[in-house]
Amino acid sequence: MAIASMKRDELPTNLGGTSDLLLGVGAEFEGKLTFRGTVRIDSKFKGTIITNDVLVVGENARIEADVTCGSIIVHGELIGNVKAAHAVELRQPARVRGDLETPSLSMEKGVVHNGAVRMEGAGRSATPRPAGPAPIAS
Repeated sequence: MAIASMKRDELPTNLGGTSDLLLGVGAEFEGKLTFRGTVRIDSKFKGTIITNDVLVVGENARIEADVTCGSIIVHGELIGNVKAAHAVELRQPARVRGDLETPSLSMEKGVVHNGAVRMEGAGRSATPRPAGPAPIAS
């Protein structure tokens, strides 16, 4: 299904970039949503969302859910914690209330986020440095 309001470049290229389902404005869902591919939600949803792929939260969406996903792109309202294996993108005018756990975070100016951010996996190859003053060059 083609989604006119979502551009192909909004999807991570390593995850296929195809749109599988649109939950449109005016619909209301409650429960557990699991899927493969890409799902865009522009409606109300309350419950749990689990996928290894891409979730797009449209500008008209109001989601109250804990989300476990591959990647998430948020334009609308999300209340709940997010664990993303690949990336979290918060795009204006997104409003997110909850903790984010992801190796990659992108946030546009104008986005509102209230919660903690944990970015494990990002930069793991870097060698940890001991705390303290920097050495003085001679």
